[in-house]
Amino acid sequence: MKRSVLIFAIVFMIFSCGTRKKVVSKKVETKTEIIVDPVETEAVDRIDLPETSPIINTTTQYISVYKDIAMQEMRIYNIPASITLAQAILESGSGKGTLAVKANNHFGIKCHDWKGKKVYHDDDRRQECFRKYKNSNNSFRDHSEFLANRKRYASLFKLRTNDYKAWAKGLRRAGYATDKKYPQKLIGLIERYELYQYDKEVLGKKYKEVKIVAITHTVVKGDTLYSLSRKYNTTVDVIKSNNNLTSNDLKIDQILIIKSN
Repeated sequence: MKRSVLIFAIVFMIFSCGTRKKVVSKKVETKTEIIVDPVETEAVDRIDLPETSPIINTTTQYISVYKDIAMQEMRIYNIPASITLAQAILESGSGKGTLAVKANNHFGIKCHDWKGKKVYHDDDRRQECFRKYKNSNNSFRDHSEFLANRKRYASLFKLRTNDYKAWAKGLRRAGYATDKKYPQKLIGLIERYELYQYDKEVLGKKYKEVKIVAITHTVVKGDTLYSLSRKYNTTVDVIKSNNNLTSNDLKIDQILIIKSN
């Protein structure tokens, strides 16, 4: 009898130890399942630098590289090459900006309804979503389609393609940029680097220089920016922009440019 009890006790102990070992192995297995593979995470976060983008040191080099693309886009979409180049120079820092280098995005176009690759970059707000392109050519093409396929920019395509000043001002009015000096910046780049020559190359004999017609006013006692804006059917902001005014103060005999083409 004692021998039977002893055998039973030994069997019970062996069975109990086996059960505890199984519980421990299950716990180890559960912990293993929740570990995140660090290699996979690195692959998701990594941004590949464009292998085919040329090294750009100056704005002149940038123009030399991309002028042919801008002219081709003008032939297809009727967007002045001068405007395309000026926007690209301004938005991309002549190709040296973060978005241009990491995402081939030369125009600062945000994601909106974009279904392609994306990058995140601090702009008006932290970590905003921007479009990422396979190459720079795709960025220039998307810029053309971005303008051509949105109703808010439809008024631009009623302008003459040799009138870069009207296009620069039209972009600002349509809401492409919030910077009030955006038109002046584009115009300044176009005239400094003579980018209008590429419009002329595309248009050939159809190209005609736009004559500058300016309406000026000599300030007299009692004039204010508001009264002048009413008199000439314009706005205070336009008068200030035309004359680079930083305040509403006027001086007698001061000559103001009220309107210019």
